[in-house]
Formats: sequence, structure tokens, C-alpha cells
Amino acid sequence: MSNPVEEFNNYRERMNKRILDSDNLVLKRLFNLDTNTYTDGALSAQTKELLGLVASMVLRCDDCIRYHLIQCKKSGITSEQIYEVFAVANIVGGTIVIPHTRRAAEFWDEIK
Repeated sequence: MSNPVEEFNNYRERMNKRILDSDNLVLKRLFNLDTNTYTDGALSAQTKELLGLVASMVLRCDDCIRYHLIQCKKSGITSEQIYEVFAVANIVGGTIVIPHTRRAAEFWDEIK
């Protein structure tokens, strides 16, 4: 049986390498900006990951949702915190976010 978390991580790693191997300066800078955005600053890295998760849910990007869920787990975010983020995303984004919440909840269960 396949592991959705492992599959996602392997695919992301493989394709990020492929993209970065193109040696495109703009893409390299964009990836670097993305990485550096989620480090501790005036806001903690945990808070930034939660913000990234809620934004990804409202924008309905399942890959982004999965990435932020993994990062949230790594940073010690609890299930209670995740479900509060789900609630905020659904209030802000409306009922169109519900299918993404279902998939996010399923993926969160896989991570735990």
C-alpha cells in the first residue's frame, strides 16, 4: 500500500530538483524567497506555517496545503491548532473550501 506523505515528499523533491537544475535565476530566487519567508522573525516560524496553511486552503491549492501540513507537523503544531486553522479557512474562503478541508484532514491523519 502506498504512503501518500512519502509519495508527496518524493515527487516534490524530485520535481524541485528538476526545476532548480534548469539554472533559471528567477526561479532560484523565488524558491529561496519562499524558503526564507517561513523562518522566525517578528512572527514565529510556526505562526507563518499556519498562515501559509490558511492561505493555501483559501486559494484551494492541495499541494500547498499538504506542504504546509507537513511543515506544521514538523514544527510541533497540534491537531487542535490545525482544526482551528481549518475553521478560519472555511469562514474566510466559504464552503468551496470544504472539499480541500476533507483532503487536508485525511492528509493530516496520514502525517500523524
